[in-house]
Amino acid sequence: MTAATVTTAPGPDQGPGADHAISWADFRAWERQLAATGHCSHPIRLRGHIEAVDLATGELAPVYDTATEPEGVLHVACGNRRENVCPACSQVYKRDARQLVRAGLAGGKGVPDSITAHPCVFATLTAPSFGPVHSRRLRGKTVLPCHPRRDANARRCRHGRDISCPTRHVEGDPRLGQAMCLDCYDYQAAVLFNAYAGDLWRRFITYLPRHLARLAGVTQKTLFSQVRSRFVKVAEYQARGVVHFHAVIRLDAPGEDYQPPPVSYDATLLCDAIDQAAAAVALPIEHDGQVVMLTFGTQTDTRPVRHDAIIASGKPLDVDAVANYIAKYATKTLTAPGVPDARIRHAVEITGLRCSAHYRAMITTAWQLGGDRHDGRFRQWAHMLGYGGHFLTKSRRYSVTFGHLRGERVQHRRLERYPDGERDPWGRPLDETVVLILKTWTYAGTGYGTATAGAELALASADMARGR
Repeated sequence: MTAATVTTAPGPDQGPGADHAISWADFRAWERQLAATGHCSHPIRLRGHIEAVDLATGELAPVYDTATEPEGVLHVACGNRRENVCPACSQVYKRDARQLVRAGLAGGKGVPDSITAHPCVFATLTAPSFGPVHSRRLRGKTVLPCHPRRDANARRCRHGRDISCPTRHVEGDPRLGQAMCLDCYDYQAAVLFNAYAGDLWRRFITYLPRHLARLAGVTQKTLFSQVRSRFVKVAEYQARGVVHFHAVIRLDAPGEDYQPPPVSYDATLLCDAIDQAAAAVALPIEHDGQVVMLTFGTQTDTRPVRHDAIIASGKPLDVDAVANYIAKYATKTLTAPGVPDARIRHAVEITGLRCSAHYRAMITTAWQLGGDRHDGRFRQWAHMLGYGGHFLTKSRRYSVTFGHLRGERVQHRRLERYPDGERDPWGRPLDETVVLILKTWTYAGTGYGTATAGAELALASADMARGR
């Protein structure tokens, strides 16, 4: 019996009459590679081989060669966390983020289950106002008018523009977050806030123990001998293009074994300390001979996280809801229409952007700040409206790390592939003290190749798998 073949149209690098026959075995090999990468949208192509050397005899034996793969390359997942770039890899990152957050709330992954009794707060630290923008205001489930103005004299700003809006905006309204007057909006302060948001957070973490000690009526030395604060935070872009932080902050006793703090340190005390520390944070930044004082917004939200906690809406603020919420934003980024997803190299690229005037003004301001201040990070992160920090960070002892979760996943897959243990080319149990493994790899490109018809089948298979 002959192997089944699939005849496809010629690739872009082939002649118009060059039909290509793809065997069923080749197609199955493509699918195996796709499954190994998790059906990544932009896999990294590698060429190379793996060899084993017997340290006792010096004998060299081949283990793997990419020449046996379709097109002679090995596909490796790109690992991009952004959902709009690679949905498959971002899902892996999101699941890891969820497990990381949940382990610090409910235990598991090496964290004891007794962690649920520790004081824990879900906090939101927002940015201050930089000017009037269109917003969706709610009172319960009722949507209120955006910016109603009864006084006709208060409807216009000093530039003569009408800054009132009686519209009850629906979700997804493209006007949400857009400045009502581009001249009134303080774009420099907004971009500076994005650029130094990480520094503001570090100051907040420094101030938090001070206010916690003041509220508890003890010295900071006594506090540090009794309690430590652990956290995990995620950055989220608001519709106006400014970041704010969602964080889980937990109190533990000093040490590495996740012991509870004294009972006098409860969630209510932690909420008060977070509110006071956020209000006290101030970061002076010199710009154009003047000092711009950066602070957090006044709308700091703190909610205790417990299995029996009840929030104002009557729904429990449980562990899974918090973990899912933070993991969701760990893979999000600025997805406004027309905003570039790659770095801007030249100023002329900004004039060709097809985004709103509000976002274009923020990108332009970031680019100009990079030239005026000779600070490369402003232009480097102009496409992110000035924010260049990590979207998910945590303290060392909050819970497990991403590296630990990846290592556990690799070990699990190795056990699935070699249930009786991995063996070397000579049939012995693999022991790296006896056999030296040599790996040689070269970069061959990114994405699926387009020179063969097999790539078309691979793309179709990956698309169907992601759809399922």
